[in-house]
Amino acid sequence: MPAAGRPRPAHGVADWPRGGHRSAPERPDTLPDGRPWPRLRVVTIADGSEVGLADTLASVLAQAYPEARHDVLPAGAAIAEAFGTEADEAGAGHALILRAGDMLAPGALVALALEAALTGAAAVAGLRVLYGETVLGLDAASLRGAAAGDDALPSGSEILFDLARVGRAANLAEPAALWAQLAASGAPLARIGRPVLLQRASEPPASGASLSIVSLTGTGHRGGAGIAQRRLGEALSLAGHRLAHVALTDESPAAAAEWADRFPRAEAAIRDFAPDLVIAGNLHGATRSLDILGRLRSESPVAVVLHDLFPLTGRCAYPKGCTRIVTGCDAACPTPDEYPQLRRGRIAAEHTRKRTLLAGAAGPLLLANSDWTAEQARGHAPGSAVARVALAFPTGVFAPGDRRGLRHRLGLPGDDVLILFSAVIVDAPDKGVADLVAALRSVAGPGVGFVAIGRLDDPARLGLPNLYAPGPIAEEADLAAWYGACDLHVTASRLETLGQTPIEAGLCGTPTLAYRATGLTSAVIDGVSGRLVPEEPGALAAALKDLVADGAARQRLGAFGRITLESRFSHAAAAMSLDEALTGAGLLPPRAGRVRFAPEMLARFALAAERDGGSGGTVDALSPPFVRRLRRAKHAVLGRNLPFWMRRGLYLAARMRGALRRAERLA
Repeated sequence: MPAAGRPRPAHGVADWPRGGHRSAPERPDTLPDGRPWPRLRVVTIADGSEVGLADTLASVLAQAYPEARHDVLPAGAAIAEAFGTEADEAGAGHALILRAGDMLAPGALVALALEAALTGAAAVAGLRVLYGETVLGLDAASLRGAAAGDDALPSGSEILFDLARVGRAANLAEPAALWAQLAASGAPLARIGRPVLLQRASEPPASGASLSIVSLTGTGHRGGAGIAQRRLGEALSLAGHRLAHVALTDESPAAAAEWADRFPRAEAAIRDFAPDLVIAGNLHGATRSLDILGRLRSESPVAVVLHDLFPLTGRCAYPKGCTRIVTGCDAACPTPDEYPQLRRGRIAAEHTRKRTLLAGAAGPLLLANSDWTAEQARGHAPGSAVARVALAFPTGVFAPGDRRGLRHRLGLPGDDVLILFSAVIVDAPDKGVADLVAALRSVAGPGVGFVAIGRLDDPARLGLPNLYAPGPIAEEADLAAWYGACDLHVTASRLETLGQTPIEAGLCGTPTLAYRATGLTSAVIDGVSGRLVPEEPGALAAALKDLVADGAARQRLGAFGRITLESRFSHAAAAMSLDEALTGAGLLPPRAGRVRFAPEMLARFALAAERDGGSGGTVDALSPPFVRRLRRAKHAVLGRNLPFWMRRGLYLAARMRGALRRAERLA
């Protein structure tokens, strides 16, 4: 919120451009690979009236980017001459052109320069915030360039150009046109999903093309995949699309999932909404089949978010090295009683139906949240359309805080090195808990503490001293406080299509140590937001010892992680990636102009004067002691899997409860 007695700024950014700013990123002295930060040349074109020029100058000065040189040139000046070898005394390698009255957003130069260094792009563009008496909207350049007349305002001041790639004789006076030329030529371009420019406008921008979309899930928005699906829906709504949410368990209980493949009420509701697109994800909590998508696609295009690999297999979420997926899953499945369970005799038929659906001429678009997931989709669903998208994270909620203050608030030791590990079910075998505990025990001792976030029925079994286990945390803001209070986040999982906890931790300035495996290679940017180690015995423990002993390395990784992950995984970044995916699949008309966002998008960023507070109810609350004891007893006797007789019993019990409720309503 704005400070007491201080009016909210029209551009929506707190205390800007004069005064300190809470979201200004910490900037290490060098780039992640040790190179110096690139030299930048910022040129402001003044029109002689000097209206707004003071704000422009203040916003550039407040960037705290010492390698930047800023010059003010009169309108009509030959900008290209300013970048000649004699005039360009700073030897700048990158250039950004402003107009008097434009303001760079907090941390804009750092974010643009870091992305340019990491990607080697010819140009990097960020978000533009348009404002009048209040925020009017946000937008971003299209990777397909700009259409004539698309933007009545001068644009391009949100783009950083690499002079070595575009040439010093390029027409930098028209940066939007130069961006379009680069796009047409196939030059590598990059966008970051965070505001870099504040520009005054007289009226709201024209809205872009929008769709009516149904977000279809099995169990709604709880748990990791449910949270990811909800956040993608938020991103689409903020991009102007109309969203409706349908959860199959509102009609059929989760206990019936192995036997349920028809959902007449849900399908009727979707037909009544008449969507332009159905985006499905995490269906296996309510059904072991994709047949509903086959029925829906006859009336609406369908896309499937690959939160796991269930849509590609006969029944499992991850093959775990099983090669049967290559020739066709069948009754020889080694894990039919693992969730999502399915009787052996039904596996082959389900896999065949899935492959037929995915490879059909009107098959669903597969949305992959990491490079590894996209590779798996192309390999195991040949003939399918696959597009890479970014998941959305509330970067204004998951943001660095005062670490010492957070520890005091949460009752954590002020000076210990605190190592956090987190999952919906902390000790789930698929999270590599045995490897994780072995690595953690190797660094246990005075001055080292551990924090476990998530369901953990028996913390004592881990054998970790100084362990803090608050259980599941349903409020995003509370979860961010725990991330921000810790020094390091560790995961030993090898089975992730992406891995959301490393990104949430990194946004809070806490780096992650993980295996170089599966989608984690996209969630953890090695040497930038954390460290990846080979899947070898002892590798995790050795790297953990190094990071526990090296506070400077942790701080450096935390700073880079915050900057990069905000740029790549914000709601705006997710919306831009979905726009590219849907346009590429022909579900949106080809866009040569700007991608538009609602004014409310700004509240998703930490720099906003009024931030979105995040969501609650994201995971189930801690079970009562009796339930935890009962679950431990079941694990001791039957293990974690559910045999068929138990699944059938739970199903029959759920049907009986449903029948009794219906009878009560009729009575």
